[in-house]
Amino acid sequence: MSHQSQTMALSQPATARGLLRALSILTLSAMVALGAAQSEARAAPESFADLAERVSPSVVNITTSTTVAAPVNRGPVFPDGSPFDELFRDFGLPSPGQQQGETRPRRSNALGSGYVVSEDGYIVTNNHVIEGADEIEIEFFEGQRLPAKLIGTDPKTDVAVLKVESDKPLKFVKFGNSDEARVGEWVMAMGNPLGQGFSVSAGIISARNRELSGTYDDYLQTDAAINRGNSGGPLFNMNGDVIGMNTAILSPNGGSIGIGFSMTSNVVSKVVAQLKEYGETRRGWLGVKIQDVTPDMAEAMGLGDTKGALVSEVPEGPAMDAGMKAGDIITSFDGGVVSDVRELVRRVADAPVGEAVRVTVLREGKSQTLLVTLGRRELAEGEPVPAAVQAPQESEGEILGLTVTPVTPALANELGLPSGTAGLVIKEIAEDSDGYEKGLRAGDVITEAGQQTVTQVSDFEDQISAAKDAGRKSLLLLIRRGGEPRFLALPIED
Repeated sequence: MSHQSQTMALSQPATARGLLRALSILTLSAMVALGAAQSEARAAPESFADLAERVSPSVVNITTSTTVAAPVNRGPVFPDGSPFDELFRDFGLPSPGQQQGETRPRRSNALGSGYVVSEDGYIVTNNHVIEGADEIEIEFFEGQRLPAKLIGTDPKTDVAVLKVESDKPLKFVKFGNSDEARVGEWVMAMGNPLGQGFSVSAGIISARNRELSGTYDDYLQTDAAINRGNSGGPLFNMNGDVIGMNTAILSPNGGSIGIGFSMTSNVVSKVVAQLKEYGETRRGWLGVKIQDVTPDMAEAMGLGDTKGALVSEVPEGPAMDAGMKAGDIITSFDGGVVSDVRELVRRVADAPVGEAVRVTVLREGKSQTLLVTLGRRELAEGEPVPAAVQAPQESEGEILGLTVTPVTPALANELGLPSGTAGLVIKEIAEDSDGYEKGLRAGDVITEAGQQTVTQVSDFEDQISAAKDAGRKSLLLLIRRGGEPRFLALPIED
């Protein structure tokens, strides 16, 4: 309350009583709202004991056995740490009891974690926990041990599904909606860290949408302690739903430093459903090569923002059949907005194979909607890209620090380019040029400039002039390097 308001209240007692009553009501409302907000934010629980007790029967330890080749020792073997043993080791020699190169099969064991997702015995873990295993054994919280059969794996998301046969229904946990998980919310991890048996750790979600190295990566980052052996174990929210599968840690020493990564349940659950039904994944396939739109590319194309996925190549497949072209920017897929490449990849993968979906593209500044019938990615991977039209022969030219010449059959063979490649080869590039700074290198093939095919030096010059006339500071190039297409914005200012 301001000084003026206080003065008015003192001079008008009746009004002041009414004002105080109103303030009391407002304060009470604020307290109720604050309490609701605190409840929604889920303050730190007094204990995780009830939650741990409830979900523990559904969390399992996984032991795998694998046959590996091991060195064979014949004759006396020096004890570890003895001077003789160290002497041979320092010189990189086998110990006297070991014949160099001689091996014999032996059993190797590994440990991991997992969780039961159905009462009839389906268990989820990481692919790397069971990869290459000859035998898999499941240990339950109560001590029961059962052999497990491998149902299916997906190395791309590091997910594996196992199955055990039990005389009685098993206790299981449900997948939650990881999209609803917020940074700062409490989570609990369970598993078999360092082979120590069932263990619980708690922390918060530190970050979302982390990417490590996979095409479909979507990790929750957490500071809940995760160590070796926790792989494949669940990350629970406070409702007891699985919102992540503990998969990796960032650590300089192999131990937990509070940076752990759990693959989101919304990724895992879709993979699990397919592995249970088919024993393999069946992901949608659009049939395009794509890249993110950078600010300089957006400027070169006259775009207002960098949202969407830029199509760099359209080989034979669903997208080509639907009329999609290189240079199109995909802004919407099946009714959902596409902000970048990662989002589009996940949306396409989640779409059913054979389903016709609406894909909205931005082409030459105008929006178009295409109806694309999706193929299956697993069948399409590895298919060769069709060769381009043969370019005519012409002498070289020097433009913006680039020495370019049309592709000829002899030059294509010399550079190891696919037969029929057309465009302009960069023979030399000045290291102080803008093109070099942007990433162009000798051997790159320019196939398009300003979203128009270029097969002659004059084509390139014409597109530079057109871009300058339009008041643009850069020209969009489509290049090939090692057969892979990529867009790049080349500055053209004098």
